[in-house]
Amino acid sequence: MDYCLVTNALSKHYKDFKALNSLSMHVPKGAIYGFVGKNGAGKTTLIRLICGLQLPTAGEFTLYGVGNMDKRIDRCRRRMGAVVETPSVYLDATARENIKEQYRVLGMPSFDGVDELLAFVGLENTGKKKVRNFSLGMRQRLGIAIALCGEPDFLMLDEPINGLDPQGIIEMRELILRLNREKQITVLISSHILDELSRLATHYGFIDKGSMVKEISAAELETECRKCTRLTVNDTKLLCMVLDKIGVEYKVASATEAVVYGAIKAADLVHALDEAGCETISMHEKNESLETYYMNLVGGGADA
Repeated sequence: MDYCLVTNALSKHYKDFKALNSLSMHVPKGAIYGFVGKNGAGKTTLIRLICGLQLPTAGEFTLYGVGNMDKRIDRCRRRMGAVVETPSVYLDATARENIKEQYRVLGMPSFDGVDELLAFVGLENTGKKKVRNFSLGMRQRLGIAIALCGEPDFLMLDEPINGLDPQGIIEMRELILRLNREKQITVLISSHILDELSRLATHYGFIDKGSMVKEISAAELETECRKCTRLTVNDTKLLCMVLDKIGVEYKVASATEAVVYGAIKAADLVHALDEAGCETISMHEKNESLETYYMNLVGGGADA
């Protein structure tokens, strides 16, 4: 698999505080990567390190296969756009003026593409309206437009829907999906709004106290979170014989435990197991959401 970003034991320490602690992660090319963690877990620190705004204490990362100590890393960063924390915009300028200024910063030869960029993020009709009079959602979309000025193929967004109203969240979701599907841009999203993230992400990285707890694809996560029944019995060999006969999908977890997927009639299953000489010790139905899955991984409060 090709990766836009790979980190290897990446660490960032501030005196005795470990903002990142040997973090290893893999962002596949073409993915929408949901970067999930509690406030203070190290999400923003990671983004700042990749952008070159800070230097790591230890470890390394590669961007498009180029290491962070390689002289070519600055050239690779030109293929990347980012909105870190809050968008950096000129409040007394218009959306068009902000984008033109970014073109100048990047040394771009002309302003061709400004109109197309404004239209893509839905700000083509803002005219002479100053950014200070924009809604939060409009400012976020302008921040993304500025990050897109260099035509990057990797975009990192730090809490892009934080504080947005429902309409703003929908607009941001649709914009991110268009960036990924129409422009083939790999997107890393740091977010604590897990329900919304589940509508976007193709891959997830769960971080806690600066360390990666688990990386998983959305397809794998859906399998782990779908409705199932966890059975504890005295003999899973007998259980498998019964389940094969019934024709349901299952996975053996241990010599005494198995997970059965889909809806089952508990009374009928217990009766069939009893006839086969298999004792049912316990049976628990389970249907996890992304939030529940995350909380089971890291524990603690729900402040992701």
